[in-house]
Amino acid sequence: MSDAFDPRPAFVLVRPQMGENIGAAARSMLNFGLEAMRVTSPRDGWPNERAVALASGAGRVLDGARIFDTTAEAVADCAFVFATTARDRDLTKPVYSPQDAMAEARARGARGERVAVLFGPERTGLENDDIARANAIVSVPTNPDFPSLNLAQCVLLMGYEWVREAAPAPQVALAGTEWANQAEIDALVAHFEDRLDQAGFFFPEGKAAAMKLHLRNLWSRMPLTRADVQTFHGMMRQMVRWKERG
Repeated sequence: MSDAFDPRPAFVLVRPQMGENIGAAARSMLNFGLEAMRVTSPRDGWPNERAVALASGAGRVLDGARIFDTTAEAVADCAFVFATTARDRDLTKPVYSPQDAMAEARARGARGERVAVLFGPERTGLENDDIARANAIVSVPTNPDFPSLNLAQCVLLMGYEWVREAAPAPQVALAGTEWANQAEIDALVAHFEDRLDQAGFFFPEGKAAAMKLHLRNLWSRMPLTRADVQTFHGMMRQMVRWKERG
């Protein structure tokens, strides 16, 4: 019987050799909100104390892990399967980057399709028999002279790409202020030009219009807050007071 549907991908560790790597993989998964771990034929048996020790707080991923004898059984309920591999394989399949693979996984999960990602054993990686059951390959652009990733590293990388697909666009934290509106910017520009005019900056007169246009364009490229505008006004007022005192 299959487990309840989860739009997040299941990460399938195929014939992992060391309990420590299973625990580290569980920790990597939980770092990025992934909890559907499946394990096929772990070499050192299950449950595994060394996996628990390395999970370091991610024990619930191990507690919920499903154990299978074969890759076929582990992905039987999945609509789409990715296989992570660094080797050239004599198999014709679509090849995705980790970023594109997780974008595809998110789209399929949103449509109600169960997705799995296969990770091979530490020493050899996935065999062709495993990869043949996958719909696509995930290839990480590593150093061609040293392409092999540790199991937990590969899980961490895929988990990061999963979360990155849902990450919000960069934002600016406004510390007690708001963005300045155009009227406030115009007032600042007028104040600035007035002070420069008093200082004799716009010379010769024939170039004054072009110089003011250049300065106005400069201000328009600056993302100013109301606090920034007030600070500039204060600076210019103080410079005039200093000159008057002199």
